[in-house]
Amino acid sequence: MPSTSADLRLTADIVTAVDAGFEQQVAWLADLVRMPSLRGDEAPAQDFMARAFHARALAVDRWKVAVEDISHLPGFSPVSVSYDNAYNVVGAWRAQGAGRSLILNGHIDVVPTGPLSMWQVPPFEPQIRDGWMNGRGAGDMKAGLAANLFALDALHRAGLEPDGDVYLQSVVEEECTGNGALACLARGYRAECALISEPSGAHLMSAQVGVMWFQVKIRGRPAHVAVAGTGANAIEAVFPIVQALHALEHRWNDQGHPAFAGHDHPLNFVLSRIEGGDWTSSVPSWCTFDMRVAVFPGVDLAQARAEIEQTVALAAQKDAFLRHNPPEVVYHGFQAEGYELPKNTAAQAVLEQCHGDVTGRPLGHLASTGTTDARFFGLYAGIPALVYGPVAEQIHGFDERVNLSSMREVTQTIALFIARWCGVRPRRT
Repeated sequence: MPSTSADLRLTADIVTAVDAGFEQQVAWLADLVRMPSLRGDEAPAQDFMARAFHARALAVDRWKVAVEDISHLPGFSPVSVSYDNAYNVVGAWRAQGAGRSLILNGHIDVVPTGPLSMWQVPPFEPQIRDGWMNGRGAGDMKAGLAANLFALDALHRAGLEPDGDVYLQSVVEEECTGNGALACLARGYRAECALISEPSGAHLMSAQVGVMWFQVKIRGRPAHVAVAGTGANAIEAVFPIVQALHALEHRWNDQGHPAFAGHDHPLNFVLSRIEGGDWTSSVPSWCTFDMRVAVFPGVDLAQARAEIEQTVALAAQKDAFLRHNPPEVVYHGFQAEGYELPKNTAAQAVLEQCHGDVTGRPLGHLASTGTTDARFFGLYAGIPALVYGPVAEQIHGFDERVNLSSMREVTQTIALFIARWCGVRPRRT
């Protein structure tokens, strides 16, 4: 659809307004990256977000996520840690008009850093090099939180305000359960569209896999290493089971899914943690390993769990000790269904036009081999969930970084999307 002169003027005003505040946006992002908002330690960063919302005269809602409030809801994932310090924050813009409503969602939690000696730059001391900001969480996804907030700032700087309600959400637990986003739904936050500014390479995420976490607990028979053959080594028993699970991984990949036709291996099973044994000169009597697995959209998680458990059981039958002492499979963390964005939604059409008007490029699509919180909005609340965010590299790895030029364009696109989706009116004074 050709742009009118009013559209062109609005786009130019918003692009200029984002540019005018971009230096402040980068400095704000650096302040947020300095806060090590690891699981269980998100509260100081959430206080920072609450202050930012309050400074912009948004209605601030900060509350502790309570398992008992969400454990009965579709999409809940089991937890094995305390939620005593798990706080969500929402800043609500309450519109005077009747425009369409919007959720701008992002997560505050970041993953562990690994050995600090393997970072070129300390993970919580952000530095800018060649147009990139380094730091744990810079890309995943504090740059997205900054884009959401400063997109709204840009409208105000341009003398405008949204004509529909806008809810800026900063949630916990995205990296392990998604229960923070679920808690927002349980608290009553609904809108006609949700935009999640995860690092997507400035593409629209058209589909994402489902993810499950589980542990396999294996027992053995201890013995002195001098007579090791009389024992049963629980650690060495792990590897045939893992091998059987990787065979299941290949079978699931072979089944395929149309949304992932361009991926050679979209479903990844990863042996991510292992611990066991008590003494170097004893045959280990126990071992526990953690695995992350993926499933295609539309796959029933109960059926997937049954296949996992059957695979573990059949592999254990080949071990003389485990045949009579079967391993235990325990689910913790992600029990996340896959999600595919419905085609040709009105929200998608608006975002595609906004991205094109800002960047001069068509909006590319991405089928992700990871997961986001989009499933909660799309599967359980009937809200189209657009995942669209900046270019980032090395997320979950050493020397994570976000491209600042892409953050600028994404902020401009989100600001224009707010204007066109919600409508705008002159800013109230």
